[in-house]
This record gives sequence, C-alpha cells and structure tokens, in this order.
Amino acid sequence: MTEYFTVTRTLQAPRELVFETLTKPEHFAVWFGTAAVEVPQDSLTMDVRPGGAFRAVMLLPDGNRIDWAGEYKVVEPPSHLAMTLTDQPGDDAGLPVLFDLEEAGEGTVLTIRQDRSDFSDEQVAATIAGYNSFIDDIERVLESLQSA
Repeated sequence: MTEYFTVTRTLQAPRELVFETLTKPEHFAVWFGTAAVEVPQDSLTMDVRPGGAFRAVMLLPDGNRIDWAGEYKVVEPPSHLAMTLTDQPGDDAGLPVLFDLEEAGEGTVLTIRQDRSDFSDEQVAATIAGYNSFIDDIERVLESLQSA
C-alpha cells in the first residue's frame, strides 16, 4: 500500500483560480521552487491533460540546476490534479503527487499528497517544508491575480 505525506492549506481564492495557478505556465514559473530559485517560463512544458508531459528547469542560486520531469495522470478542473514528478528525468516512473482542491466558503482548501517512497524522515520533512514554501508563493500569486 502506498504511503503518502500530506500538506494542507486554506487559500483565500476561488477554486478555479487556484487550479489555474497550478496549471498555467506563467503562474507556475513564479511559485515552483520558491523565491530562492528561478524557473524560466521557456523551460516549462505543461501539457495539462491525462498522459501529457511535464518538464521544468530550476536554476539554483549556486549556479546548479535541477531538471524536473513528469506526466499528468488525472486532470479534473478545478478539483483534482494527479501527476508523477521526478528530479531524475531518466527515471520514467516518478513519484505520484496529488493536488485536491475543495471549496471552503469563499476560499479553497488545497491538499497536496506525495508518495513517501523510500524517503527518510528527514527527506519527508524537507519535502514538506518545500511544499509549504511553494504554497506561500502560490498565495502571493493569488493575491497578485486578485488585486489586478
């Protein structure tokens, strides 16, 4: 049985806008990797449909880069997105990452679940911290979109 770890946050934005922030390259490039790194929009491939490819390059402050790859498995706007994700592009499998969006009054509860795989407790903690940083930046993108 697959064991997942979970990050949940309530965002002050409609579900449709949160889903758009997860799936539109111009928004994704802003939040993926947090403010500490750059994700050039022209490095993104986001074919958001079942079987569609995902690719991104993350440029790190030390000059290194991380190449990300994955495949969209389930796309159900605006409530669910499931994909695989790996920072080892030669690894066809990737780990399942699930995004669930539930309406909560005028906001949205975003839940991100990822397959724990063979992660150590320290790796899980670091990945959860990374997802929380992503969500912090998603909140900033949403604020910007809603104030425009």
